[in-house]
Amino acid sequence: MSEPISGAAAGAAGWKIIGGLAGMGAIGAGLAAFVVMSMTRPKDENEWRVALACTLVGSIGGGAALVRYLGIQEWAHDPIGMVGMLALVFSCGLPAWGLVRAFFKYMEKRKDADLAEIVAEVRNAGK
Repeated sequence: MSEPISGAAAGAAGWKIIGGLAGMGAIGAGLAAFVVMSMTRPKDENEWRVALACTLVGSIGGGAALVRYLGIQEWAHDPIGMVGMLALVFSCGLPAWGLVRAFFKYMEKRKDADLAEIVAEVRNAGK
C-alpha cells in the first residue's frame, strides 16, 4: 500500500495536468464567445444563453474533434503546440455562433408558421 502523502501528491499532479489541458480548451472557447458576442449582440437573454452555450460546445467539442481528426494530439506536449491547439479550439466556436444566430433569425421571420410549414419549407429548400 502506498503512503497517503505520495498518493495525494500524485492525485494533485494528475488533476493539475488535466486542469491545464481543459483550461486551454476553456480559454479558446471563452475567447471565441467573447469575440462573436462583441460583433453581434443577441436581442434578449434567452438568445444570449443559447448562443453562448452553442459557441462553447462548438469550440470545445469541435476543437477536440478537429485535433483528433488531424492527429495532432502530441502538440499538447509542447507550449507552442498548445497555442496552436488553442487557436483551433477558438476557430471552431465561430461557426457555431453563426449557425445559432442564423437559426434565430430564420425562426423569427417565421414565428407565425407552425412546425409542419417550417419542415416543408426546409425540405423544399434542399431540392
